[in-house]
Amino acid sequence: MDILLSHGYFIAEDAHEQQIMKPYPTLGLLYISSHLKSKEFDVDLFDSTFEDIASFTDYVRHHRPAVVGLYCNLMTKRNILRMLPICREVGATVILGGPEPISYAEEYLDAGAHIVVAGEGELTLEELLPHLAQHGLQRLSQIQGIAFRDDHGRLQRTLPRPQIQDLKAQPWPDRAAIPMQRYLDTWQTHHGLSSVSLITARGCPYTCTWCSHTVFGHSHRRRSPEDVAEEVAWIKETYDPDQLWYADDVFTIAHRWFLGYAQELRRRNLHIPFECISRADRLNEEIIDTLAEIGCYRLWIGSESGSQRILDAMQRKAEVQDVQAKTHMLQKRGIEVGMFIMLGYEGEQLSDLQATVDHLKSANPDVFLTTVAYPIKGTPYFEEVEDRLITDLSWRLRTDRDLGVSGRHSSRFYDHATRWMVNEVNLHKARNSASSNLLQMAKMAVNARRGRLGMHLTRHERETLDQGSGRGWPAADRATGGW
Repeated sequence: MDILLSHGYFIAEDAHEQQIMKPYPTLGLLYISSHLKSKEFDVDLFDSTFEDIASFTDYVRHHRPAVVGLYCNLMTKRNILRMLPICREVGATVILGGPEPISYAEEYLDAGAHIVVAGEGELTLEELLPHLAQHGLQRLSQIQGIAFRDDHGRLQRTLPRPQIQDLKAQPWPDRAAIPMQRYLDTWQTHHGLSSVSLITARGCPYTCTWCSHTVFGHSHRRRSPEDVAEEVAWIKETYDPDQLWYADDVFTIAHRWFLGYAQELRRRNLHIPFECISRADRLNEEIIDTLAEIGCYRLWIGSESGSQRILDAMQRKAEVQDVQAKTHMLQKRGIEVGMFIMLGYEGEQLSDLQATVDHLKSANPDVFLTTVAYPIKGTPYFEEVEDRLITDLSWRLRTDRDLGVSGRHSSRFYDHATRWMVNEVNLHKARNSASSNLLQMAKMAVNARRGRLGMHLTRHERETLDQGSGRGWPAADRATGGW
């Protein structure tokens, strides 16, 4: 083979993922596989999703690939670091790609990678594989879009590679290379329906300060409506899923495109229920009506906060009242709304948390998920707090999720705040529901009070560096007052 492709997502070794059991294939890797195959490369793909490290080890030792390409994101970092020495053991040249490695190129190269790819991988690997076959690791400075160490051990980054402009000319993801039926069966077993993912575009042009753009940049490039509709027709004929997941960052960003796509689905008599992500400001009555007509049953909005001050600090370019209004419009058309909420962003105060609770009560989404803000390297948020980042873990043992921010409320405070927020909002929802369970409501009320009391008791705790290196214990910062 010219290259073995793989990734580090192992459900069997992730207790959290075993609770969720909603696996989707790594589309980026499948796009690379189909692209390279279309250029006559001999590609093998080890899909790790339903495997374990031991089976990957056996596979690599048996096939002894000359080149291995590993897709890595924040969630799979630790597994990738376990896979690197396995590949090196058989003499393979190891190439890393995905959103995570390029921001920590030096660390990944020191951990055993030979080359780190920046941005999209298709065209880079198309050029890189023949180069490696002819020159090995020499003259790598000729290849755009990579990082490597030269003969003197110095980090080298080559010029950025231009992005693929004509996405409709790209082959669809290489789903035939993986056990797709396992994905469908897993969904069916755990959720009573099967689901298939796809993307219609690459990139997001918005400027949210905490969001990583390391692969697609701030671009937005769309496939043609006809090409996507043809892929959906093929998915329907091949897998007959119960639903689709459009994995675009903002599915309805381009109104003319979206309406044209809906027309293509109608022309082909395709109607498959789906969920997607979008922004409130990219929704209007016509778009929402069309979403409902073509099968959207749930739309996710990155609401993040109910405080306009925090949204502006995030450069979200979103309005709290608009999010609430569009949520109600979607629900009136029978579309459920999910929201993503972020706590702990830089400068957040108790009044901002209260505003978020009030926002969730007013918007009344069908479901909302919370996270505490964490700085991803390469983002403006990371740069803003970089001189205050703290952790007690070495780089190999942590991800950016494990980074604390000195001066921010403690993790214990945000545990309590999350408990309060979730139960306070759900209690409000239950009080307005005809089918409310009094015992459940009582539990929510107790948990909301416990959360609020915990916030009060930990209000002075701050994440802080102690006199040594690493992440210190929360400290009382009485000077901040007030809470």
